[in-house]
Parts: sequence; structure tokens; C-alpha cells
Amino acid sequence: MILAMQHSRRLVFAGAISALAAMTMLSVGVGQAASLLPDIYIHYAEIALFIIFGFKLLYDSTQMPSETCDVVVVGEAKEVVEKAEKQIKDQKNIWAILLEAFVLIFVAEWGDRTQIATIALAAENNPIGVSIGAILGHAICAVIAVTSGRMLAGQITERQLTAAGGCLFIVFGIFAAIQGV
Repeated sequence: MILAMQHSRRLVFAGAISALAAMTMLSVGVGQAASLLPDIYIHYAEIALFIIFGFKLLYDSTQMPSETCDVVVVGEAKEVVEKAEKQIKDQKNIWAILLEAFVLIFVAEWGDRTQIATIALAAENNPIGVSIGAILGHAICAVIAVTSGRMLAGQITERQLTAAGGCLFIVFGIFAAIQGV
């Protein structure tokens, strides 16, 4: 969102979705490597990860302020973007903006819950379907952030999003348990 306010939204979107697609492909690759383990281990690890992350997110949401936008998080994001901007201030061409968006998003998303979830899903499901679904989901989120992130930041709190994410992780865990090995 912050990058899109300073540069072309299309370039920021292209850099962001490229980073998210690369992250997804790496995660699917790791998931496919994990699929070499016995199915029973993968199945119970997937259930455990989804349920644990779900409850962790629900707990985190109860610890967050109920304000509409976490000023600390936005401030930290602005600092990171400003630091990156200073490093490329003399190189404001298309490639510099794409690279900036790519690197910032790739680093920010490294090791997050969606990456772990993608690994778990790719270990037990069709890797092409997981890749397409994850990239499409990331693209939708990136479009929302680039086009209307500032407006939504005033309407939906981080606390609400975190709680909703927690509920979804638990639902996925339950669905995986019901689905069976």
C-alpha cells in the first residue's frame, strides 16, 4: 500500500505478485519434498499446523488494540519503505521499482503462516492446484492492498483480520481431519 502511494500501482502490483508467486513456488517445492514422508505423518502435521496457527492467531487478536489501524505496524512499514527508497533514489526507473516491490514483499513474507500453509497443502494435495490457488489468493490480496488498502485500513482492523484468519485456519484444520488420510 505504501509503495503504491509513491509509485505506479501497476509496477508495485507486478513486483509484489512476482514475489508472492516466487514464494509460492518455493513453498510448493518444499511441500512436494515433504510429500516423500509417509502420508500419515503429513496428514497429522497438516492438521496440527492449521489448528495451532488458528489458535495462535485467535490469541494474537485478543492481544491487539481494537483501533482501526495499528499505528506501530504502519510506522514500521513506512520506515522499511523509506529506507529502500533512499537506496534507490537515483535509480527511479521501472526495473528499480519492480525490484524494490519484489524484494520488500519477498523478505516480508518469508516464513509467514501462508508460506507454512502452502507447504502443508502442497505436501498432501495437487501441487498445480495449490500453486494456482495460492497465487490467485495472493493476487487478490495484492490488488486490494494496492488499489484500496488505505481506505480499508480505516474500516477493518488488524485485530478483525487476525481473528478471521485464525478461524479460517481452524476450519481448514477441521476439514483436513474430516477428509482423512
